[in-house]
Amino acid sequence: MTFDMIRELSKRPHTQPVVTVAIRSDGSVESVTFVLSSGVAEIDEAIRRIVQSQLPYQAFPPALAREFDVIEIRRTWHFDMAIRLY
Repeated sequence: MTFDMIRELSKRPHTQPVVTVAIRSDGSVESVTFVLSSGVAEIDEAIRRIVQSQLPYQAFPPALAREFDVIEIRRTWHFDMAIRLY
């Protein structure tokens, strides 16, 4: 899915989704969870695809990997001329 397609989808009435991405210490994604859905299934699926398209994420530095197997990052996604995370 291209960013142009996402921009078109984002013109539909929707809520700014809040998404938690759980990343394993090896840089793989454990899960993508919607705390608050956009209310538009195609936008939510686009977010999942965007997260997956950036794989692999950087592996944790050794000190962090010793402490944590997985970290969760929660952000609000906002679509306008670009995709912004808050």
